[in-house]
Amino acid sequence: MPDSTAIDTPQQSLTPPDLSLFPDGTRNDAGKGFTVGGCSLRQLASQHGTPALIVDEAALRARAAEFVRALRGRHPRSDVHFACKAFPSASIIGLLGDEGLSFDVASGNELAIARAAGVDPGRVLLHGNAKSDDEIRDAIECGVGYIVVDNLDDIDRICRLASRTQPVLLRITPGIRAHTHDAIATGHTGSKFGVPVDQAPLLIERIRREPSMRLDGLHMHIGSQIFDLRQFREAIAALATLGRFEVYDVGGGLAARYTSADSPVSIDDYARTLVETVHEHLGDDVRLLVEPGRSLVAPTAVSLYTVVTVKHGAKTHVAVDGGMSDNLEVSLYGQRFQPWLLDGNGPPQICDLVGRHCESGDVLAYDVELASPRVGDLVVVPVTGAYTYTMANNYNAAFRPPVVLCSNGYSRLAVRRETLEDLLRREVLLTNGTVDR
Repeated sequence: MPDSTAIDTPQQSLTPPDLSLFPDGTRNDAGKGFTVGGCSLRQLASQHGTPALIVDEAALRARAAEFVRALRGRHPRSDVHFACKAFPSASIIGLLGDEGLSFDVASGNELAIARAAGVDPGRVLLHGNAKSDDEIRDAIECGVGYIVVDNLDDIDRICRLASRTQPVLLRITPGIRAHTHDAIATGHTGSKFGVPVDQAPLLIERIRREPSMRLDGLHMHIGSQIFDLRQFREAIAALATLGRFEVYDVGGGLAARYTSADSPVSIDDYARTLVETVHEHLGDDVRLLVEPGRSLVAPTAVSLYTVVTVKHGAKTHVAVDGGMSDNLEVSLYGQRFQPWLLDGNGPPQICDLVGRHCESGDVLAYDVELASPRVGDLVVVPVTGAYTYTMANNYNAAFRPPVVLCSNGYSRLAVRRETLEDLLRREVLLTNGTVDR
């Protein structure tokens, strides 16, 4: 019999799932059960296995269009650049390109993925606090729209490698400590990114002296998962102290809603605040760029797991067939998620939803209510469209999960599940005293 300490008042009714956390159009009915993009999650689990990352294509497209509409409706000279690091899949990037988005990449490999998706390099800007010679050379040769200068070494490399005049933006650290987790705060004075406001004039002067570069404007990004619009206003005001420029990239950072308790700012209010502040401090004739990542893709996907073990004791641990190999957000940032047990109909229990990996920190959700979980049950975790694919890994030689796109009741595989052959492909094994090549 289960330990009674693991059951949270059996007479208590189970709280229904908060469908507002799921992609728009998600349904939970008696016929097909839970559906995302019109596709049954149970059927998807049967077809593709678990763990799996399920993306609602219509929700993704709608969210992208909402960002474009909210920004350009207030400031026509605007461009929305998707921060590819949030979901660096060619399939996802291609869909967002269809919706008129441009892109920012944080490495040469992200640039290669964007190009594989068919993106015009002129719609790409390259970030990075430690860009290599090869990355800068490739970016220049393929014709990226902008290289974001992060330091003096970037300037030296561009001067040495450029065969033509390269448009650049200078990344400024505005001295704003965002109200977020330290690991995703990037605008404070101790950040490894950008140059402080007081050092910026020297770099601006240096870039303007170099014929291999054309300084079009300034860039900033103060962090991720930000709820307070005042911090964006303060950061934009800091840019105004450096003079007037043609282009301002104010980064991303808008918070996503991960649990029912979260109350992030709407895309519309975010865009209104940015545009009003830019008009006040920088002018209404500038070109404005924004870089949504997490806030764009997080709510458009869910993760699907199968329960492998249920262990009752001082706590109830519900272990699934994934974990920190497909979602590092909890381990790295302490991010809270709100999972749901598909078709669970028993009394509610307070559980820790944990992974299968040999780490105590391998947790997907602490102290969550699940309906008497049993081995073989399916668990869905909403709001996993950002950074889960990005940070998927092979801990304990786990296979990275597939990405499945769903739309109007049809699904297609966007990224296949990793295989043992994939894991072994990079190994160089000794056979009969010789090296296999």
